[in-house]
Amino acid sequence: MADLDALRARFARTLLDARDRASGPDPSPYADDLLARWQEPQRHYHTLTHLTAVLDHIDVLAGYAADTGAVRLAAWFHDAVYLPDRSENEERSARLAERALAEAGVPRARTDEVARLVRLTVTHDPADDDRDGQVLCDADLAILAAPPAAYAAYTAAVREEYHFVPSDLFRSGRAAILRQLLDLPRLFRTPYGQENWAATARRNLTAELEMLSP
Repeated sequence: MADLDALRARFARTLLDARDRASGPDPSPYADDLLARWQEPQRHYHTLTHLTAVLDHIDVLAGYAADTGAVRLAAWFHDAVYLPDRSENEERSARLAERALAEAGVPRARTDEVARLVRLTVTHDPADDDRDGQVLCDADLAILAAPPAAYAAYTAAVREEYHFVPSDLFRSGRAAILRQLLDLPRLFRTPYGQENWAATARRNLTAELEMLSP
């Protein structure tokens, strides 16, 4: 069960640190809106548990980022809009970040960086010199390197989010996503991710792909 008070305080610290001035709107309404979004009933994997895990992984990878504050804000917004039957969730999440962060007093350049990072989670394929993108994408994909039981729970939760998709169509769509990930030149881009997560993630993805094959 997520600790809402702890998450609320975590967001407030991140937002206050991201501002270029001491005064500004109270962070609480922004935190509450995001927390409500992450608890919507259609979510089974993209929940507060996932958000917390991504934030925790960013803490581990923070030393590789150029702007850790922007990466943390991007984590909060990267699945803030999530409807499994829609294809533009990342774009709508990025636009939400642009509106909310500008109103909350975050400088334009950092707001733009947050929105860029959110959009990057469509492909999870950051450039070689994109340190912020590498940290966010690695943190978001770290679940792929989970132990077998946790990985199985992750795949079951994803299937539940797409319960309305017939089994054969889900298998083919999921398989295409797995192949796209396996085809990336490097699944993880930070040195930590490459060393600690890459091999396990590839084993998990390959095993799941084999299970999805007819």
